[in-house]
Amino acid sequence: MKIKESAENYLETILVLQNRNGYVRSIDIANELSFSKPSVSNAMKHFREEGYIYVEENGYIILTKKGLEIAERIYERHLILSKYLIALGVDEEIAKKDACRIEHVISQQTFKKIKEHLKKFL
Repeated sequence: MKIKESAENYLETILVLQNRNGYVRSIDIANELSFSKPSVSNAMKHFREEGYIYVEENGYIILTKKGLEIAERIYERHLILSKYLIALGVDEEIAKKDACRIEHVISQQTFKKIKEHLKKFL
């Protein structure tokens, strides 16, 4: 299951907002990502059609099982990679930005080894 980096970022953002606020609306995503409301609405239409989300009558966006699996995978990568880079001595803000880029391209094997290695130190 390979989707584009931008789609992974959207799904991860929905998960983060859900955890932070308890709900997610298109405007919340637009504000979080600094995207226009029309861009987010267009993306949400696509995600709904592809089965990654559904939208409740009140406008709240909910991840489907399929969307949640991707969001959780990317978010876990982000957290682990950030911690790993910080443990290496990288400034926290730089580590978070770099992790955000790396999380989309790193192989599962490499990520697994980083995760195992990090567990030895935490």
